[in-house]
Amino acid sequence: MKIAFLTAGGLAPCLSASIGSLINHYNQLVPDSKLLGYLNGYKGLLLGRSINIPNTVKEKAEVLYSFGGSPIGNSRVKLTNAEDCVKQGYIKSGEDPLEVAANQLVKDDVNILHVIGGDDTNTMAAQLSVYLKKNGHDLTVVGLPKTVDNDIFPVTQSLGAWTAAEQGAIFFENIANENTTSSRQLIIHEVMGRHCGWLTAYTAHLYRERLKQRTFLPEFLIDQERWDVDAIYIPELEINFNDECERLMKLMDKKDSVNIFLSEGAGTGTILKEKESSGEEVIRDAFGHVALDTLNPGQWFSKQFASRLEADKTLVQKSGYFARSASPNAQDLELIMKSGALATQMAVAGKSGVVGLDEENKGELSLIDFDRIKGGKPFNTDQDWFHQLLDEIGQPK
Repeated sequence: MKIAFLTAGGLAPCLSASIGSLINHYNQLVPDSKLLGYLNGYKGLLLGRSINIPNTVKEKAEVLYSFGGSPIGNSRVKLTNAEDCVKQGYIKSGEDPLEVAANQLVKDDVNILHVIGGDDTNTMAAQLSVYLKKNGHDLTVVGLPKTVDNDIFPVTQSLGAWTAAEQGAIFFENIANENTTSSRQLIIHEVMGRHCGWLTAYTAHLYRERLKQRTFLPEFLIDQERWDVDAIYIPELEINFNDECERLMKLMDKKDSVNIFLSEGAGTGTILKEKESSGEEVIRDAFGHVALDTLNPGQWFSKQFASRLEADKTLVQKSGYFARSASPNAQDLELIMKSGALATQMAVAGKSGVVGLDEENKGELSLIDFDRIKGGKPFNTDQDWFHQLLDEIGQPK
């Protein structure tokens, strides 16, 4: 039996550990199996670039638990976007990327393919699986849901998201000290999250929980209020800009600083309209997603708020790359191990799908049919912990 691994999309604190978990469980189920990894996701599959995983790695797979990133690399490739695949040099003009990928898997004698990625990655895996079956090739494809945004239907909790939130909180523990560099300091902490505000909200929640454990010296101007979160802006909540300016102005006058947690997806609609109306080019990836780095939501918000709050200094800091490249924490690693166990069991049984906590199955870890996987799941703002968070910082719901 030959088993292949592929990681794709952006990084998350689960990729290396997920491969390690899968290898260790295969060591128990089918110890004589041959393993290989396609380099840089679907790009490597299209170009036939892979690496055989030797026994020395199989014997020390637990080392992967302590590393972030992916040992076999990532990329963003849409197998149904032939034009982009030709443009990138992954296939020749006139070729079908699905056919090229399928032929490579057949050539490599792969029986099981594990893909670790978000909704785009798993959707591509599903289409690849369907293509192979239509053409008489039996290949089992089992995906694992990876995204720091935690925005995959119907997955309750994506691998790596808990860790990304924790690391974002740790990141801001240092950044928050910048409130001492200037009078009337405005700090904007820009957090990843294209359509979903879960990561921003949960990062703020964890930061405040950690803040509550610290000792402050208010009599020497080290007051908890100055380090606290003052606003949380996410795509799921409308922002009344004028009302927020009035609320934050009072805080700025009171404590000489304001700390905003901003989801990069908040306000992107307005920013896009501004750019398009002015004739600016909007850069998109192969999946049609806007390259958020080119929009700079944090900078846009800082300009809107700085003058209204009469800030003497404004600082915008992004925790995204710091958070997503971490190794998994204990909570994520436990879920990764359980997911790896079920994924290998299902694969050996010849069952395809995505292994995840299924919100339509009481949140149980299950094999979810590929047809049910899609992205863009919004953050549920009705959760008690989030309501309590907004109440504590005084932000209207």
